[in-house]
Amino acid sequence: MIRFACPWAFALALPAAAAAWRLLRPARAAAIAFPGAGALPRRPSWRRRLRHAPPALLLAALACGIVALARPQKALSSVRSTKDAIAIEMAVDVSGSMRELDYSRSRTEPKTRLQVVKETFAEFVEKRPDDLVGLVAFGGYASTRAPLTFDHRALLDVLAQTRIPGEDGAPVGNDELQTAIGDGLAMAVARLTAASNVASRVVVLLSDGVNNYGSLSPAQAAALARHEGVKVYAIGVGAPESAVRAGGLFGLLGAGGDGVDSRTLKAIAKATGGRYFDVRSKTGLEKSLAEIDALERTEVESVVHVRREELFAPWLAACCALAALSLPLGAALRRSPV
Repeated sequence: MIRFACPWAFALALPAAAAAWRLLRPARAAAIAFPGAGALPRRPSWRRRLRHAPPALLLAALACGIVALARPQKALSSVRSTKDAIAIEMAVDVSGSMRELDYSRSRTEPKTRLQVVKETFAEFVEKRPDDLVGLVAFGGYASTRAPLTFDHRALLDVLAQTRIPGEDGAPVGNDELQTAIGDGLAMAVARLTAASNVASRVVVLLSDGVNNYGSLSPAQAAALARHEGVKVYAIGVGAPESAVRAGGLFGLLGAGGDGVDSRTLKAIAKATGGRYFDVRSKTGLEKSLAEIDALERTEVESVVHVRREELFAPWLAACCALAALSLPLGAALRRSPV
């Protein structure tokens, strides 16, 4: 897209138009009687034919100079920077029970709880392009999978590669099958402490189990979140009776019913000023994230910095060339006797 950095320069077109009228207007006829005029050649010389060329070249040079002065520019790229954004840390349970298939909508193409959670979280992230988002995964221990970032494409790539321990066939230790909710929440809060220039800091904590492992209890992690001013939205996932039992043909483990510690998750949310969502299906998960999306909205001031290419140089060169051509041509024409 072409734009002009100094459009006020086109105001010079008015005096340029007046100069054009002054230079190119027909001259008043002035002659004296001469008896031998019939003997003069009637065909006009090349000098007479080109008598209007010098002023026309000067006017064209003036027009090119006005365009160059207006500084035409072409946009090459843009970078958006944001202020007052929200920092969101997603803390996702990747313990063995997330292999359950009760969220799957299709028996022919079953999906584990974790697969459904990843798909729904990805949709949630795409709706918040101006926010810092990070990812912490926890089972028997917590690990940072992605730091807080505006690069949501890279974040979603990491989210897609998040796996349940043993899902790739690697041997699994007993601790990796446990659920350390307190450690997962504490690590998410620790990552948010680095985001000091944001409007608010939020943890979306998702688990389908009971805290049975780790260094910190959920109550201790909730107290840490409250102290740091971090709000926790807790989501408990899992159906009372698994609609599709894992195992058999798919070689997966079942969780054995509803293992969600809703009381603990509610206490975490209440202690930090957040909310608890009891989710029993993929639709419920989508609704809960939509409510969080609506609750954590803030006005974001966007500043667009655009890198532009200056296009005035050809116009300036044309101005100089036309002006330089008009001067010798005008001098040559003035030497004509007729």
